Amino acid sequence: MKKKKRIIALDVGTKTIGIAITDELLITAQGLETYKRTGIKKDTDYIISLIKEKDCGTLVIGLPLNLDGTDSIQTEKVRAFREKLENKMRSNALVDVMLAWQDERYSTVEAEDVLIAANLSREERKRVIDKQAAIVILQSYMDRIEHMEKMKARKGQENLDVKSEEFSGEVIKNSSNRYFDD
Repeated sequence: MKKKKRIIALDVGTKTIGIAITDELLITAQGLETYKRTGIKKDTDYIISLIKEKDCGTLVIGLPLNLDGTDSIQTEKVRAFREKLENKMRSNALVDVMLAWQDERYSTVEAEDVLIAANLSREERKRVIDKQAAIVILQSYMDRIEHMEKMKARKGQENLDVKSEEFSGEVIKNSSNRYFDD
């Protein structure tokens, strides 16, 4: 039986990137770290090194839409980051890693609520908020995939590719013809 590869998620900000990863059984989302950004080349190199080191098969990136679903300035920055990361992944022979967007509206609010409930000080929350937001993004993605699997089973659609669910109206393939959300 082929081992399933882990899922890694990013909450890409201007100064930091929150990073979360699944456990090896793909059951839970766990915070990995808050990476301090230093420049696009070093940032993308670092993410690629994590994908390789942690043996990830899927990369989920939080998409920071406005509350009404439209793009914001940060949305465009994150799309540009993903494009650069994708290009570098292709040049590093990572074409089999699936890329997916996950709507991250309310993820920071949800993360903040969790940290307040854990009784963390304001200073401690500031230090880990991006990592916690990445956990929320990853868990939301995992819940969405689980929901789609249940729908597939209920409808008897064995040929439905759960990873090709439409998001923002488009589904495209990466260079290895595997579907991912865009």
